[in-house]
Amino acid sequence: VGLASKIMPHNFVELIDASINILKEKDFELFPDFLSGGFADISKYNDGLRGGRIRVRAKIKQEDKKTLVITEIPYGTTTNSLIDSVVTANDKGKIKIKKIDDNTAANVEIIVHLSSGVSPDQTIDALYAFTNCEVSISPNACIIDSESPRFIGVKEILKINTGNTVNLLKKELEIRKSELLEQWHFSSLEKIFIEERIYRDIEECETWEEVIKAIFEGLKPFVKDFHRKVDRDDIIRLTEIKIKRISKYNSFKADDLIKGIEAELEEVNGYLSNLIEYAINYFRQIKRKYGKGRERKTELRNFETIEASSVAATNQKLYINREEGFVGTSLKKFEFVCDCSDIDDIIVFRDDGTFIVTKVASKIFVGHNIIHIAIFKKNDDRTIYNCIYRDGRQGAVRVKRFAVTSTMRDKEYFITKGTPNSKIIYFTVNPNGEAEVIKVYLKPRPKLKKTSFEFDFSELAIKGKGSQGNILTKFGVKNIVVREEGVSTLAARNIWYDETVKRLNSDERGTLLGAFKSDDKIFTLQKSGNYKLMSYDLSNHFEEDMFIIEKFNPKKIISVVYFDAASQKMYVKRFQPDNENNFNKKIDFVGEEPGNRYITFSSDHLPQLKVTYDTKANEKEIPDEVIDIAGFISVKGVKAKGKRLSPKTVKKVFFVDPLPYEEPEIEEEVVEGDIVEEVETAKGIITETPKDEPVEIEIEGLEITNPEDVTVISSDNKAEKPSIILKKKKPEIKTSIDPISDDGESQMELEF
Repeated sequence: VGLASKIMPHNFVELIDASINILKEKDFELFPDFLSGGFADISKYNDGLRGGRIRVRAKIKQEDKKTLVITEIPYGTTTNSLIDSVVTANDKGKIKIKKIDDNTAANVEIIVHLSSGVSPDQTIDALYAFTNCEVSISPNACIIDSESPRFIGVKEILKINTGNTVNLLKKELEIRKSELLEQWHFSSLEKIFIEERIYRDIEECETWEEVIKAIFEGLKPFVKDFHRKVDRDDIIRLTEIKIKRISKYNSFKADDLIKGIEAELEEVNGYLSNLIEYAINYFRQIKRKYGKGRERKTELRNFETIEASSVAATNQKLYINREEGFVGTSLKKFEFVCDCSDIDDIIVFRDDGTFIVTKVASKIFVGHNIIHIAIFKKNDDRTIYNCIYRDGRQGAVRVKRFAVTSTMRDKEYFITKGTPNSKIIYFTVNPNGEAEVIKVYLKPRPKLKKTSFEFDFSELAIKGKGSQGNILTKFGVKNIVVREEGVSTLAARNIWYDETVKRLNSDERGTLLGAFKSDDKIFTLQKSGNYKLMSYDLSNHFEEDMFIIEKFNPKKIISVVYFDAASQKMYVKRFQPDNENNFNKKIDFVGEEPGNRYITFSSDHLPQLKVTYDTKANEKEIPDEVIDIAGFISVKGVKAKGKRLSPKTVKKVFFVDPLPYEEPEIEEEVVEGDIVEEVETAKGIITETPKDEPVEIEIEGLEITNPEDVTVISSDNKAEKPSIILKKKKPEIKTSIDPISDDGESQMELEF
């Protein structure tokens, strides 16, 4: 029978602190720490008991767009085993790398060179998903207690060990106390033996026993208050004192020795009386003596769950045989669909109103009359399908908008009502919820006056894949054409930043950065002296020294104070981040000279900087100064050196409350959709007039044929001529009800 015990290594300093908390009867946390460093997710550690799990990751940083550097590796792996796992994943097509170099010496340095066109952020996630850059460890804390195995948590183990330490300290103190008592006992006997000249009583003794008895009788009057009785061994030790020591005996020195012993004895008794406090001080001394350089190596984080299918490299090509209804990666003679990975899912829509989600395979039958096939993304609520279908052979024509966020693999779903002989008439896929305007042509029939009408998909709500849709018309549809390409109807996407996992999310975890649209960017600022503009892709990774992350505002001015190593002075600069050519690049703003370093920054429009000068270095006292940065230096380029803060030696700088500033009001501009047709008048042409607004013009000699088309506005000034406002009529469409009914059985009735 085998018995396994796997207790994780823990940090020395944290163990000391935890033991102190145990003695103080305070609660504490205890988590693993690995000498190899890296990141660890201990959310399921379970105190080291069976059933717990630790996820450990390598520390990977992006050097540039084509280079990743691994600087720390997971516990239980080696550089060789990690490199082998990366090579294996590349051979299997899970990741795409050009080559990998091992530059490890005193510190780990594994350089991963990426292939062209490969996303560094996606590759980092793929390394965690498919290689030993992430490992899972299952702890199993087990000890032997009274010759039997005992499964207990690491906190309980530490409590037992701390209690054992206290008991050992108590025994050490008791041993020291007994040693001091013995020293005091013999030193006192020796003093009495010499000072009282008891050694002279043995001059007349003829036998050894008479010597012992004479010394004992001589000591008897002086040993009443001793800690213990004087025994034969004590007498024998006194007889062994040399004459030389007796002749040079110093009574004062002996008294000092005894007093020192008594003082230490009192101290030991005090420790025994306050044993817990003594143990706490003992642990503190251990930490002070040996704790330096033993700080935590592994950074604790909560890891996000990486979907393997979303980060796997596209190592396959998907093809379709529409005639026979097959799709797969081996059908290379047929129509190419897209690049994919071998763990992707695909979604297939057919013209009978059914769809299915299945796994990518070399060849699989998915049905005839395929109208759309694509890679399926789970929980994708941004891709919206616009669909018009006929319900049955002679049924009404319905319209719907829907998203497919989750399905069961290989299960057939209906986007129609499920009536036999239903057919998809119109179908579009919109990656960002676009809603087009279409024109529907009806089949001619007797007494049908209006044979076509327009429909705007933006007027239709987005519902689930199982919704029946709204009735578009009960008449037969001849043809549908797109009159106007659609724009997104989805609201801007709220993005949060979760500090615990250092990732973006849309699940309301962490700090809200703002609502993002397609072209919006994220601005980050690093302590190393650079900034970076990034997309709001949820797969983004961020620098370890990042301390500012926010939605990018191109009008915002950044004010920075940095130390210039060449001049040994502080400089100030103001700049606006370049939004044109520096997307997803690290832009240095402190200069590239070695030794330059970032001091502080402000994003206020009118910042104020408080400067404290070094009195000792300047050899005189200089009062503190508050500088208006906007007046001190103008906005320059990010590569500009800036302006020296002061010729004097500065001790400390920090930004204080800014000066008041009001954002200028932005006048609303007339957007393109609000422009009406040109209005021809007797004097010329008026353009760019908003819809539904009266056109106020001065007209001379204009003949009005229909008085209802104009309104005359009287003027208070009799010298002024009255103004004429032309009324722009809208075309009328006569319907008995709204063109689109909400999932009812009603329909548009065109007048015959």
